[in-house]
Amino acid sequence: MAEKTRPGTTATRQRLLRAAEELFAERGVAGALTRQITERAGQSNSSALHYHFGSREGLLSAILTEHQQRVEAALAPALEELGHAAPLTALLRAYVAAEAAELAHDSGRYCLRIVAQLAHETGFRDGAPHPALRDGLTWLLFERVDARLVQVAHVPADLAKERVEAMVMLVGAAFADRARQMQSGQRQAVGGTRYCADLTTMLTAMLSAPAAD
Repeated sequence: MAEKTRPGTTATRQRLLRAAEELFAERGVAGALTRQITERAGQSNSSALHYHFGSREGLLSAILTEHQQRVEAALAPALEELGHAAPLTALLRAYVAAEAAELAHDSGRYCLRIVAQLAHETGFRDGAPHPALRDGLTWLLFERVDARLVQVAHVPADLAKERVEAMVMLVGAAFADRARQMQSGQRQAVGGTRYCADLTTMLTAMLSAPAAD
C-alpha cells in the first residue's frame, strides 16, 4: 500500500524523502548521489530536490528530523513517568525502547541505518548538540544518563561524557544491524523483547563499570 502524503507536504517531497532514505541507508550518506536520489524518486533533474530541501544536506536534515520526532514521541511518555530521579537502568530501557520502535516500519528501519553512520556526531562530548538533537528529549535523556554516571556510579565527568558517546554509537550500530537483517529477510535468532532487555542490561553494565585509572 502506498504511503499517504503527510499534511502540509507534497507527493514529490515524500518521494524524495523515501528515495533518499533508501539510498543513504544502502549506499551510505557520503556515497549516495543527488542524481541517484532524484532518479529513484522519479524526477528528471535535481531541481525538485533543491526546490523542496534547498540542498542534499537539507534533504538529509529533513530525514534526521523526521526520525528524531518519531523517537522523541516514543520517548516522551517514558520520561514523563520516570521523572527527574530515574535510575540509570530505567533511562536506558526507555532509550532502547524508543529507538526500537523505529524497527516497526520501513522508513524507520532505513533511518536507523542512516543514523548509525552519524552516531559519532551527537556533539554531546563538547556540549554542542547536533541540530536534530538540539532542545530535544533525547538530549535531555543523555544529560540524565551523564548525571547518573557522575553522581551514582562515580564516573569522572570527562569519562562519563565519553561513555554517553560510546552508548549512542553502540545502540546505533546494534539497531542498524537489526534493521538490515529485517529488510533482507534474515532470521533473527533473538526476539525483539529479549534483545532490547539484554541490550539494556549490557549498556547498564558498560556505562557503570569502574573507571580506569
